[in-house]
Amino acid sequence: MKKNDLIFVGILILAFSPFFVSDVVYDTYNQFNKEHGMIMSFVKFAILATLGESIGLRIKTGNFNEKGFGILPRAIVWGFLGLTIKLAFIIFATGIPNFLAYMGIDSAPAAMKGDFNTTKLLVAFSISFAMNVIYAPIMMTLHKITDTHILNNKGTLLGLFSKIQFAKILKELNWDVQWNFVLKKTIPFFWIPAHTITFLLPKDFQVLFAALLGIILGVILSVASMKSSK
Repeated sequence: MKKNDLIFVGILILAFSPFFVSDVVYDTYNQFNKEHGMIMSFVKFAILATLGESIGLRIKTGNFNEKGFGILPRAIVWGFLGLTIKLAFIIFATGIPNFLAYMGIDSAPAAMKGDFNTTKLLVAFSISFAMNVIYAPIMMTLHKITDTHILNNKGTLLGLFSKIQFAKILKELNWDVQWNFVLKKTIPFFWIPAHTITFLLPKDFQVLFAALLGIILGVILSVASMKSSK
């Protein structure tokens, strides 16, 4: 482990330890998260998913940041993607139980509020499946477009707000990696099971688990970016 790794781990411990050692800090965070969910979604994904991308860069190059990588532009993009992720969680967690009730599983809406049983597992899986099949491919492809845009503009903040060449980037994307790795493998084998667990957890634990998944999401998409550049 290099010196910069130790520094990186030390900063993480200092940043996150108050949430585990202080009930006041954790309760304050939970309360603010409940009252300002969209704001916290922006902040959480801006920090945690960008952190995951930095870890992915460390795996590739040995550094957590480098010229042209664009930490700040990535954080801004992830913040806005975090808003759409929160929106998707609300829509699918509300809509799918009601859809299942419409299809004849009358206990579906109430199942998510009760103890673990087979109905709750079915509903949690259904929410995760629908969200990851309908929403996740769009979000992940949009991330890839913005990631390419940031790199094309050398990671500058000004470059982030320049016109995005959507058609050009879409044509030049490595669809073999985007489809065969990002969509075809990570969604069924990781994201659907992971989010099924998320929706089964008590709400307080969902906060921590979602934070962890934010880091993993950044790592996965960063690894995909590496594979595309080969």
